[in-house]
Amino acid sequence: MSVNDQFDGRYLRALRCQLGPSPGPDGAEEKALGRAALAEKIGGPGIVRSHARALRAIAPPPAGAPASRRHAEAFLLGVMTSFERAQRADTRGAGAAVLRRTAAELVRAKAALGAERARALRTKSVHVEAERGRRAQLVQSRTVQEQLRRITRRALAAQEEERMLVSRKLHGDVAQVLTGINVQLAILNQASTVNGRSVRQRIAHAQRFVAKSVTAVYRVARDLRPALLDDLGLVPALRSLIRTLPVPATLRIRLVSTGGREALDNAARTVLFRVAQEALGNVARHAHATQATVRLDRSSQGVALTIDDDGRAFDVARVLSVQTQKHLGLVGMRERVEMAGGSLVIESTPNKGTTVRAFIPLPPETRGLLP
Repeated sequence: MSVNDQFDGRYLRALRCQLGPSPGPDGAEEKALGRAALAEKIGGPGIVRSHARALRAIAPPPAGAPASRRHAEAFLLGVMTSFERAQRADTRGAGAAVLRRTAAELVRAKAALGAERARALRTKSVHVEAERGRRAQLVQSRTVQEQLRRITRRALAAQEEERMLVSRKLHGDVAQVLTGINVQLAILNQASTVNGRSVRQRIAHAQRFVAKSVTAVYRVARDLRPALLDDLGLVPALRSLIRTLPVPATLRIRLVSTGGREALDNAARTVLFRVAQEALGNVARHAHATQATVRLDRSSQGVALTIDDDGRAFDVARVLSVQTQKHLGLVGMRERVEMAGGSLVIESTPNKGTTVRAFIPLPPETRGLLP
């Protein structure tokens, strides 16, 4: 190890001790370092270089705090002063020249400290700007996400309104026209005694075709917006959904309900109906289940809809994170519930099946009033 390296190590230990919680006696270490620099012919520039290396080795750098910078500068000036005094004592015959050289070295030392301080300030400024940019990007990302959620909710609300209008049109116009045609065919069938059996067969065939059309229209209208939901409430609509849902022969679905469901408004009932419709459709198509239960419970705070099945499980987090057409039903289910101020939980466990639970809070004026 060279003399300079030894002096650097000693200077680093002394500066670290001076900046720590228990500094040594005032001026003692500076005097010792000044005399050592003279004895080992380190010189003023060497002292400044050792000081700069020590500052870089101490973490966090003293330049990070004004108080620490002042202590470090005072320490360097103390070492340089001690070095100057020792040098004057050792070279009394050339005092004026030594003083000039020492003054110049002090000026260079102060310049080096100024450069180090400026570098620290530039580094801090870069970090501050980077942090501002990161925060701005985070705010922008959250704003975009919230805008997307608002757009999705408006689209779902518009979709439900459109379904209601189409359903009413099918009930009020198309179905009535088809029923009227069927009545006219029945009258014609009774009056057709001239052409005999052939005419009656054709009319009967047309009647069957119209009857199937009426049934199809009512089925489409029910899928779009069940009239029972508006006329009789949520429980009758759920019973009708379970009765008419196309399911495998091996699947059995039952409904369990308690009182107080109609405390919800029409929009909240629609949300719970759509959750049940989507969840049961997924059970019928994908779960390979043998049993499913739809349960409707009222608490003092709200109404909970739970759909359990004993079918095949799936990775809930992965499915909800993939925004594909195949999985939009689950995403829409969650958005509908959140639009109503509620919460949706989906749990799926291998060998146990899947549970979908939607909770809709009651209006504040009806909370705590159990039926």
